[in-house]
Amino acid sequence: MQVFKKRLFLILGGFVVLVVGFVYFGGGSKESQQIITYKVTKGQFKAQIYSTGQLQAEKSVPIDVPGELSSRNMRIYEIKISKLIDEGTVVDSGDFVAMLDHSGVEELLATNKDELETNLRSFEDAKIDTNINLSNLRDGLLNSKVDVEEKQLILEQSQYESPAVVRQAKLDLERAKRNLEQEDRNYELKRRQEAFKVQRAYQEVSRQQEKVEEIEKLLDKMEVRAPQSGMVIYDTDRFGNKIKVGSTVSTWRPTFATLPDLTSMISKTFINEIDISRVKVGQIVQVGIDAFPDKVFDGIVRDVANIGQVLPGGDSKVFEVTIKLNGSDPELKPAMTTSNAITVDVLDTVLFVPLETVHQNDSLQFVYVKDGGSFYKQIIDAGSINENYVVINKGISEGDVLLLSMPDIEDEMDLKGIGIYEIQKQRKEQLEKEQKEKLDKDTIEVDKDKPTEGDKSEEGKKRRMPEGVLKQ
Repeated sequence: MQVFKKRLFLILGGFVVLVVGFVYFGGGSKESQQIITYKVTKGQFKAQIYSTGQLQAEKSVPIDVPGELSSRNMRIYEIKISKLIDEGTVVDSGDFVAMLDHSGVEELLATNKDELETNLRSFEDAKIDTNINLSNLRDGLLNSKVDVEEKQLILEQSQYESPAVVRQAKLDLERAKRNLEQEDRNYELKRRQEAFKVQRAYQEVSRQQEKVEEIEKLLDKMEVRAPQSGMVIYDTDRFGNKIKVGSTVSTWRPTFATLPDLTSMISKTFINEIDISRVKVGQIVQVGIDAFPDKVFDGIVRDVANIGQVLPGGDSKVFEVTIKLNGSDPELKPAMTTSNAITVDVLDTVLFVPLETVHQNDSLQFVYVKDGGSFYKQIIDAGSINENYVVINKGISEGDVLLLSMPDIEDEMDLKGIGIYEIQKQRKEQLEKEQKEKLDKDTIEVDKDKPTEGDKSEEGKKRRMPEGVLKQ
């Protein structure tokens, strides 16, 4: 890969300079031959963060378990996969992809068919009971009508009887009419009651019948087929394991495979928490494919996660970064391993030196500078850094010769560049002051929102009420 060849070239170039310095400055004595130097140069500096990742399709069509599994009538929240086609198989729309375990659905179907039979019997019993009950009531109602006619006839025949007999006949007729009205009301109420009972039994049968039909349709969907043409790529379960025969899929994560769009690919990678602050959306990336060492793709950082995570088997926190590849290649496949070089900083015409030349104690950074036949310690102001070099903002000049290792006479050397240290110290103090002022300001704002002792009183509550509320 070109990016890594270029990186190797820079490292080898630096090594050659070191060897030249060693040969040039190594002289006759054994002591001088152990001193390795580096001549400061100026040029373009590129800071990159390297990571490995995995290719994924930017867009894909999901293949899910049937959504009916979690319906109110099913309530099957997990199901096993009993058969799968090989990953990477190219399928057409409607082709077989997977078989789900039938056992749970078949058991549910048998249970609901039994309930349907019970409901059908209850429905038939309700109809028979209704017919019997209403028939008895109709007989009673008919008898009441006959009784009214009889009492009416007796009243008519008693017209020439004594007033007492006539009065009794009238009372018997009124009593018979009231009894008929009561029988009529009772019949109507009973008829409605029986109709409701039959209707309710019929609804139970219909509901159960729909449930059985829904389960039977679900059985047909246990064979999962491709929604469109494409290459089948299996997803991972909630534990991060690749979906395979015997895996359990839940309705909360119904997607177990995808049909990726291979014309638009991304690389998913993870950056450690030390470097993530340097990674920004829009930065240029060179993406290498381990399967094709000669191919390098340009890319761009598309997304940087805000929340870190600990990967399975790891102990450090990392942040997910999504890299969009520019262009496409028919040989690229999902799950291929990528080598990503994220360019986090590019500086033109700057001084940079190997990391080995920079030394540090508790309060400052410095280098050892060769000055003729002697050496001195020079305080520096370091800038951007990559895996091999660091930019020097102040303290040295192009052409200066630096030591890569600490000399034996380190304690006897002069220290130069105190002014740089003072500037750094002032910069640090100013930053701490600004941070403290910001913290104090935030604390004051929080304290303003807290109620005081006066605010807790009735008068204080009134002062804090909106004007409109007080007027009310």
